[in-house]
Amino acid sequence: MTRAFPTIEILGVPFARLDPPAALEQVERLYERESPAMVAHANVHTLNLTVEDPDYLEVLRAADMVLNDGKGVMLGARLLGSRFPADLNGNAMTPLVVERAAERGWPVFLLGAKPGVAEKLAGVLRRLHPSIHIVGHHHGHFTAEEEPDVVLNIREVGAGLLLVGMGNPYQERFLDRRLTETGTKLGIGVGAYFDFMTGMVPRSPAWMNRYGLEWVHRLSKEPKRLWRRYLVGNPAFIARVLKQRRAGA
Repeated sequence: MTRAFPTIEILGVPFARLDPPAALEQVERLYERESPAMVAHANVHTLNLTVEDPDYLEVLRAADMVLNDGKGVMLGARLLGSRFPADLNGNAMTPLVVERAAERGWPVFLLGAKPGVAEKLAGVLRRLHPSIHIVGHHHGHFTAEEEPDVVLNIREVGAGLLLVGMGNPYQERFLDRRLTETGTKLGIGVGAYFDFMTGMVPRSPAWMNRYGLEWVHRLSKEPKRLWRRYLVGNPAFIARVLKQRRAGA
């Protein structure tokens, strides 16, 4: 796939090498084009999943734009002799996309999180952006049997921007499978954005974010669920990137 921006490939995934204004410009370009587009955010955990699941790797390779999420991916780029201009994680970029959607009048659909959270997020965003046009919302805990009805609902309300917060790899798989059927112009996987914006999951302190320690905060809040992702996954990622560097030497 030919892309209109520079990329850095890490473990087979082509990341956009952009600063926030340029990334937002590409989001708008993708929204305005004729065919539907998919944007993904990928962090260390995402890349580890692609190693274990080649089909998921192909989903990300087929995405129209993949943004670097987190300091771990930025470290990976440096180990490969390159650099990202900025950390384009979902919690930093999605508010910019939402603001642009409000300015442009894009009809937005919120899909994800536990029942009630997407509805709560709609209220939060309407207070932050009175002009935003949210046309619908639905939780992300639907069954395979319910999925066609969810897709039909998104299509019937005329959504243009679809924000999907179901976590990796589910949100990207959903977009890869159903984006065209939803009738939306742009689908973006936004991870835990729904939970962070509604206070369902507490944010880490700003100083931890600056030093790339958000994962420590998340691990302290959910150790049983996240210990393997970080304590096993982070060293595994570094080893895999170093293997890629050796292979390219």
